[in-house]
Amino acid sequence: MTPLLQGIKVIDLTTVIMGPFATAQLGALGADVIKVEAPAGDNVRHIAPMKSPGMGASYLNSNRNKRAITLDLKTEAGRAALDRVMDGADVLVTNMRRQAAAKLGLDRETVQAQHPQMIHCSAIGFGRDGPYKDDAAYDDVVQALSGFAAVNANAEGEPRFVPQIIVDKLSGLFIVEGVLAALLHRERTGEVRSFELPMMETASYFLLTEHLQGMSHQPEIGPPGYVRLLNPFRKPYRTADGFIACLPYIDKHWRRMLPLIGREEVLQEEWFQTTTERSKRVRDLYEMVDQAMISRTTDEWLVLLREADIPCGRVNSLGTLFEDPHLAASGFWEGHHHPSEGPLKFPRHPIVWDKPAEAEAHAPLMGEQTVEILREAGMSNDEIEAVLAAGAAVQG
Repeated sequence: MTPLLQGIKVIDLTTVIMGPFATAQLGALGADVIKVEAPAGDNVRHIAPMKSPGMGASYLNSNRNKRAITLDLKTEAGRAALDRVMDGADVLVTNMRRQAAAKLGLDRETVQAQHPQMIHCSAIGFGRDGPYKDDAAYDDVVQALSGFAAVNANAEGEPRFVPQIIVDKLSGLFIVEGVLAALLHRERTGEVRSFELPMMETASYFLLTEHLQGMSHQPEIGPPGYVRLLNPFRKPYRTADGFIACLPYIDKHWRRMLPLIGREEVLQEEWFQTTTERSKRVRDLYEMVDQAMISRTTDEWLVLLREADIPCGRVNSLGTLFEDPHLAASGFWEGHHHPSEGPLKFPRHPIVWDKPAEAEAHAPLMGEQTVEILREAGMSNDEIEAVLAAGAAVQG
């Protein structure tokens, strides 16, 4: 945990991955992130594998550096307690659908009328001006709508989902960007700015950075889609004993690569002499590489390619990532001790700061800090006891 955001209080009213992933990044930067959960808990808590009930592995990994309070916001007492907790907070992040947020008085207008200093971030599925605005949004649906599934098509042209919750996670990073920009703007000017972060628009924006291509021009000068990336021979290449990634990219790479694979004659071709013309034949070049790589083992190719300074790497599985020598040497894997789960291993935050970070806090148990947080919000012991007795709050 790097205390760059020390003193910033974030109310985390999010579930599953997108919002929790975002607020976990803010927590890693030192913000005091208070995770507010309904009595049933974040659904991800209950997804296997897990050692203890309500402490699923995905939950543990996406909710580090937070404190947890359990409130039933459908009760008057629970909603009033949340207002006390939000007093003096800097940021509210929610991924409720608009209607649900408005029903609970957690829409931007209501929240800022009561807490004018608070930056309000609403992470939603679709922007408010389109026909999908009230639809439910999950990662798979947005992958389909945004083009992610189409560009990841298999050899038969069938669209496929990227096998990770990629839209949730990249949307989470844009949430962090928006929160940090709003905090800096408030610090400089005193003005509070709030924002929506729609998954559909975020995924489409992200995908089209390289795939907009000729459609950037009006009238268009070509179809969308970056040809090099859509090339069927852009793939891990089969070697004599496994697979390897190899990317000759710039001119000097190809001039070193072609002799290695016995295709020196291509160096004399007219089309090979300029990057522009060569890019039109990139499918042919990748196919040459694909045909040649089977002739040697992965280790043999790694030696030759590294000597030629051609970008390359062996293909790790999820399992062999734990054995990768670079990750091991860079201290990527960190050990943690959780009060209920015991020893855990997590990847460290990828930013490497110039000064050592503080130890990370564990992902909280359900309602682990409910009483502590209510007390910090100025509630008396009698008030806390009353809200607990009414079932509007739960202490873990």
